[in-house]
Amino acid sequence: MTRTPSARERTLRSDLRHSWIDGVLYSSMVGVGETYLPAFVLAAGHGELASGLVATIPMLSGALLQLVTPHAVARMGSYRRWIVLCASVQALAFLPFVVGALLGHMSVAAIFLVAALYWATGLAGAPAWNTWITTLVPRGIWARYFALRTRAMHAATLAGLVVGGFVLQGLELGDDTRPFAILFALAGIARWFSARHLAAHSEPETPHTLPTPWRAVLRSPGLRSARALIVYLLCLQVAVQVAAPFYSPYMLGELEMPYAEYMTLVASAFLAKMIVLPILGRRAKEIGPRRLAWFGAVGIVFTSLPWYATTSFWPLLATQLIAGVFWAAFELASLLLLFEHIPERERTSAITLFNLGNSAAFAFGSLAGGALLGRLGADREAYTTLFLVTALLRAATLLLLRRVGDGPFATPPSGLQVGASAVRPSLGSIDAEVVPADAPPET
Repeated sequence: MTRTPSARERTLRSDLRHSWIDGVLYSSMVGVGETYLPAFVLAAGHGELASGLVATIPMLSGALLQLVTPHAVARMGSYRRWIVLCASVQALAFLPFVVGALLGHMSVAAIFLVAALYWATGLAGAPAWNTWITTLVPRGIWARYFALRTRAMHAATLAGLVVGGFVLQGLELGDDTRPFAILFALAGIARWFSARHLAAHSEPETPHTLPTPWRAVLRSPGLRSARALIVYLLCLQVAVQVAAPFYSPYMLGELEMPYAEYMTLVASAFLAKMIVLPILGRRAKEIGPRRLAWFGAVGIVFTSLPWYATTSFWPLLATQLIAGVFWAAFELASLLLLFEHIPERERTSAITLFNLGNSAAFAFGSLAGGALLGRLGADREAYTTLFLVTALLRAATLLLLRRVGDGPFATPPSGLQVGASAVRPSLGSIDAEVVPADAPPET
């Protein structure tokens, strides 16, 4: 005799299904839309510096908006309303890009403003979603459910990358921007339906607390052990971003790579990260996050050097695959170290502030790299000099990593699931925690 599911079980199954579909659609948007924004800037005739900076400067607006997210959620009295609003506006942000691509012209100021809106609404919904999802998914199924969901999201991002590359390659019309309209339309549609699935979630709990004030977080004695780690991570981010935003304009502008080769190089680092993350998660439990961080940190020092030495596709493809492994190790270890060094009661507020600092490091590093590139003439020799400079700066930050010890707090016992919030050619992706491991236990 078949048992009829209870109302609670039906609600749970519905929430899990809608969350799965939302994650896949969101990742499709990242792969097919946002990844190709630097290429669109180049095709629109705005030059290589603008193409590099569009991937970093607008992110700062999103990090700033994160600071008002808890207050907005409290004012609306609903996680779901705020998250759906942010997702819907993010979907609509692709409309100006579609129009600009069809018209064949969009000013650089307009591109940066719309990109800022895209990042602001995307990042502003993330803290609320992380809190909300833990009220919907029972703790007992976290590990399996989020592991499977994250793999599906990675596959969707990769599929979006491949589709975007083949669309641009197949419809390449010189400097024509019209093929990008297809990509941005697909991305906007994916995010719009993602927002509809977010709206279909239940909301069993009403928000009732505000975060710890940021001044109190910064002065907290509990964060004393985390300060050396945060200083290191922010300095490394500056060192990386001196060159990282300019790989796309280098490949498409200076090397004049076909879109298919460009897509292959971007996707290869991301694919490597997809494959090794589960393996690295097990290794992190065996050797600890600090040793894993050293493995990744030393490796990423050298990943920019082949770009200095060669322009051949196949050595660069091998470089991208290796870089994906090192970046996967480092980013997973960094997230685990943040959990080790930041007390649970202050983790959400502290990581929100860290995200702001991280976005500021993105902006500062990319502006410094852009200034250096412009001063050197923005030619092939200037780019290779930039790749050498970033390697030297990354190596220098290892002195700061020596000051980072083991943290006093426990890492997530069931592992930490991470997903791609953005895809970058030199990094594989920018990863973010998919679900906080410090959420309240299931009741």
